Amino acid sequence: MNDSVRSNVTGSAHWLRLAFMLLFAFIIQVAGAVMWVVVIVQFLFALVSGQSNENLKRFGHSLSVFIFQIWQFLSYNSEEKPFPFMDWPNDQ
Repeated sequence: MNDSVRSNVTGSAHWLRLAFMLLFAFIIQVAGAVMWVVVIVQFLFALVSGQSNENLKRFGHSLSVFIFQIWQFLSYNSEEKPFPFMDWPNDQ
């Protein structure tokens, strides 16, 4: 094993990232379940009132951005850890 590979394997940076990735893999499951609740409640609200709920739309948008940020981090497309390590995404 050459020095570069040994350094990568024994260094703490990749293992720390793995810990964060496992944490965010769990969080994204919870966020996905919350999104389904938003979808169902929004549908029921629209069914009863004839229009969507603006607060749910804003929350659904920010939640979808949060989920996207998690996927960006998990796929190594971003080094920035999502909320709570950065601000919650804006609703618009």
